Amino acid sequence: MSASFLDEVLEVTGKLFKLPLDEKRTYSRDENGIDGYGNDVIYSDRQTLDWNDRLYLHVLPKSIRKFEKWPRPPQNLREILLEFTERLRVMNEIIVKAMEKSLDLEENRFLDQFGESPIVLARFNFYPPCPWPDRILAAKPQGDASGATYLLLDKEVEGLQVLKDDQWYLVPLTPNAIAFNVGDQVEIMTNGIYKSPIHRVATNRTRERETLALFFAPEPTREIKPVEGLISNKNPRMYKNVTDYSRNYFEYVQQGRMPIDAMKL
Repeated sequence: MSASFLDEVLEVTGKLFKLPLDEKRTYSRDENGIDGYGNDVIYSDRQTLDWNDRLYLHVLPKSIRKFEKWPRPPQNLREILLEFTERLRVMNEIIVKAMEKSLDLEENRFLDQFGESPIVLARFNFYPPCPWPDRILAAKPQGDASGATYLLLDKEVEGLQVLKDDQWYLVPLTPNAIAFNVGDQVEIMTNGIYKSPIHRVATNRTRERETLALFFAPEPTREIKPVEGLISNKNPRMYKNVTDYSRNYFEYVQQGRMPIDAMKL
């Protein structure tokens, strides 16, 4: 993807969050839905809220799109998001096949588990300045419920952090680059060989930050499980079979729990 196209994607993201609040609220998510504008779903009066606003939109398969939740303006949001998704769809197949090859597996052992109509969910993120950056997170620690995640980062403001060896590391800004995360469901497929990284987002006292994430996930009806070729006496099976992994994901995260832990044997 060209740098100019990625700039267009970030530009439309910025225009989206600069809409008047009343206009953004016309695209608010429904009480029991994901698609639309808003922030954390409230599961209890004890949960910690993230310091951000977001817009979730299902992009694929076409049958589950809710265009009434796709804002206009920006007038070109729909076209830009569809093009960005198609380019990442091609990239995702290349990367997942490369992961299969790196583990000496036959082709499509992972992609077959995604199914013929995998889910692609977009999340536009806006992180406003926060006067208490030492006490409040823009996004709490979590893995991704997806199979694979692609994140277009803000060009000027850092914030994404990854946990390794009990220490948080800041992901550096890399202009015109897309960050790739293994999601929980590919961790299950690889029997823990590829890890879904725990990550969080820090707040910034003076500067706002905007990003766009696309989550690629298997069809909810597909059974996800470790590939047989990755199970052995030296590497015993680590995860249960699971269907519709994302169903209870958000509730687990709001409780401060890691959903992937519930899948371990």
